[in-house]
Amino acid sequence: MIDLKGKIALVTGAGAGIGRAIAETFARLGARVVAAEIDPARAGDLRAALDAIGGGHSVVVADVRDGAQVRVLLAGVEKQCGRLDILVNNVGDFLGIAKPFDQCTDEDFDNLYAVNLRHIFLVTREAIPLMKKTGPGGSIISVSTIEAFRGIPNGTVYSAFKAGITGFTRSLALELGPHGLRVNAIAPETTETAQVSPEKWILPQYKDLVSKWIPVGRFGEPADCAGAAVFLASELSAWVSGTTIHVDGGALAAGGWYRTRDGRWTNVPVVEDSGLPF
Repeated sequence: MIDLKGKIALVTGAGAGIGRAIAETFARLGARVVAAEIDPARAGDLRAALDAIGGGHSVVVADVRDGAQVRVLLAGVEKQCGRLDILVNNVGDFLGIAKPFDQCTDEDFDNLYAVNLRHIFLVTREAIPLMKKTGPGGSIISVSTIEAFRGIPNGTVYSAFKAGITGFTRSLALELGPHGLRVNAIAPETTETAQVSPEKWILPQYKDLVSKWIPVGRFGEPADCAGAAVFLASELSAWVSGTTIHVDGGALAAGGWYRTRDGRWTNVPVVEDSGLPF
């Protein structure tokens, strides 16, 4: 049942990290991938990787925050592929904006909105007509974050837009269900990517605590989200819609509980400072 042969998949922000893992995994499972990536160098590197896999994939340099570019992107998908079965809205970034809410500027609001929620509106709106034309069985997947389901200090605006993905996913699932299209999301905990590299951020004296901070014992890898995306894109999830999969190693379930160096559980701080070099 894990077979994407004959499927056309559009993955945004596919040049690195989670997006790239999803694009390459889909390609290996037989899907024809159309990847959108804003950075030309990353786009070229991804193009080489997909060519090595084979299957007629394409990589488009595009900024999905721009409505005109999104329209060109989807028109290209229709012209070249004639259909669209899977859409993965992967783009997202906290943009290094970590400060109290009352210190955030109008520009911060606009930039965080554009990269974390507005582009999902733009791409999905343009994709829906083609997916309806393709017929039942389509899957729309948006990558959110676990921060949409818990508080995050100095990241209020980012968290708010990510939480918006949850409402978007649930409501759109109702609209598109009668057309045989499913809508879901993936919410990862901290994952090793070019954008965020927790293994590099953790201070040396706390390296041995990393396995204690998350129940499963490690930070996420892009492949973890790729696995969830495969499930949501395939017939394995044919009756799953309007929900979010938490790809978080049990972090949300822990609810603030951590293990100490000697393996005991505690819900009080286990480090004397932030544990980070900033």
